[in-house]
Amino acid sequence: MRISLALSTLSSLLGVVASPVNIIRTSNSADAHKIAAEVLIISMFTPEANIWYNIPEFNLLARYITVPGFSPLFPDAHCTRDGSICQAVTGEAEINAAVTITSLLHSAKFDLRQTYFLIAGIAGINPKLATTGSVTFARYAVQVALQYEIDAREIPSDFPTGYFSQGSQAPGQYPGSIYGTEVFEVNDDLRQLAFKFARKAKLNDSAPAQAYRINYANDSKACSGAEPPSVVLCDTVLSDNFWVGTLLAEAFENTTTLLTNGTGVYCSTQQEDNATLESLMRGAISGLVDFSRIIIMRTASDFDRPFSGQTAAEVLFAEQGGFDPAVTNIYVAGIEVVKGIINGWHQQFQAGVKPSNYIGDIFGSLGGQPDFGPRQ
Repeated sequence: MRISLALSTLSSLLGVVASPVNIIRTSNSADAHKIAAEVLIISMFTPEANIWYNIPEFNLLARYITVPGFSPLFPDAHCTRDGSICQAVTGEAEINAAVTITSLLHSAKFDLRQTYFLIAGIAGINPKLATTGSVTFARYAVQVALQYEIDAREIPSDFPTGYFSQGSQAPGQYPGSIYGTEVFEVNDDLRQLAFKFARKAKLNDSAPAQAYRINYANDSKACSGAEPPSVVLCDTVLSDNFWVGTLLAEAFENTTTLLTNGTGVYCSTQQEDNATLESLMRGAISGLVDFSRIIIMRTASDFDRPFSGQTAAEVLFAEQGGFDPAVTNIYVAGIEVVKGIINGWHQQFQAGVKPSNYIGDIFGSLGGQPDFGPRQ
């Protein structure tokens, strides 16, 4: 999750969920029946979670399922009464995401082997490709901060950045030390279907966002930032650090290109997805989930770099107006994806969407040959 610091308030982080109606609360010892959700929405914090409540299509507050290991702030999974659609809220940043999803996978309450996972959160956005309010669907998730770092005031004079791969000697060299979480690739055929569903949505926008984004209109390197919100196919990058500024953004663009062997496109910026994907990867290895059933949807709440003439600090603290449209568009676009899967369950989705691309991690843990990595 990335949001403008001006809008990241304690109330938004710890906001109270709307009171549910007709709750069925399930304890781990009381219910012998596992919930086999068709779609499970993964939210990261309160505003992303709340946008799915009190909607006309379904009631996620019909059932609360307490899951040991979930965040103390978000101890319950939520499901519709029939269990076909559920939600887990991980808490923010990598550690929370990994622990929550791992706890979910090993809970005795769920059978997730046929479940589609919709990662649905807000993110920063690269104005070279899209603008605030936009909806992005990723094929690659890249952990850009898993690198050496030298403070910018101390980098060698011939280094373009203080970030460079672990096990390397300079920027631009492929990592000599591989952890395994650097890059994940998900099912592009499923991504294309999700993209098609989401394009049916009429995206939300706001006057403050429109007024702010016009500043990018005359910036030849970032003019897409001035366009209205749209649905975009582009990739997502992760770091626990909330970075901002042209130099860092361009450094991580280069990291994305390097780690995906030129295929990935740096676009959205967030704090959880590689951790979520590593947990799902290990679950897939154990036969608990199907890794081909993952969708990464991130909506754009703030720009990752300033417009021409603006400083990095100014863009960081600016009232960009993108937060509300981004949160709203999680639901506006996401509901089309959920409906597409549910309505097409028996015809297409129950059997699965066979990927035509490689899916998995850099190790080839699920079989197949990665199309990224040092062997390419």
